[in-house]
Amino acid sequence: MSTPASVTTTTWNLDPAHSAAEFKVRHMMISNVKGRFTSLSGVLTLDETDVTNSRIEASIETKTVDTREPDRDAHLRSADFFEVEKYPTMTFQSTSVKRTGEGELAVTGNLTIHGVTKSVVFAVEGPTPPHKDPWGNMRIGLSAATKINRKDYGLNWNAALEAGGILVGEEVAITLDVELLKA
Repeated sequence: MSTPASVTTTTWNLDPAHSAAEFKVRHMMISNVKGRFTSLSGVLTLDETDVTNSRIEASIETKTVDTREPDRDAHLRSADFFEVEKYPTMTFQSTSVKRTGEGELAVTGNLTIHGVTKSVVFAVEGPTPPHKDPWGNMRIGLSAATKINRKDYGLNWNAALEAGGILVGEEVAITLDVELLKA
């Protein structure tokens, strides 16, 4: 009779003070505008025996969008974009994790923005090995990136430019740099 392999899972909570959720989108077809969200939370259930059995759930408050331009931020919070009163959060829930290289993963999951859920794949570096901080807490980190089309999520507002083209690009690059604390 064989004994099943021991499965070791640990829970890690996102540390919002040491994490960032950022995006960039083409503006007037000539440059990129970058922004961030200042309120994010999440939980990683890490299978330390086989990282591909791990799960992650994350949430971002849409009203915390910050592009360093108050009028643009107000527009992004409006019904033209995030409609924060009706859709106060964006969420991500992983559905699969695949190893793509040493310290590299492809994390597939359901991303919900503006009430629309689509499957996306994040390219992930990490998680790092655990380290103890000066206060005795264990921490790990990871970085993740993906690109989405904002129109897929019902974020359709735009304006035509006199010289041709559009004011706001459709492709949005999303990057996450997160630090997690062992629960």
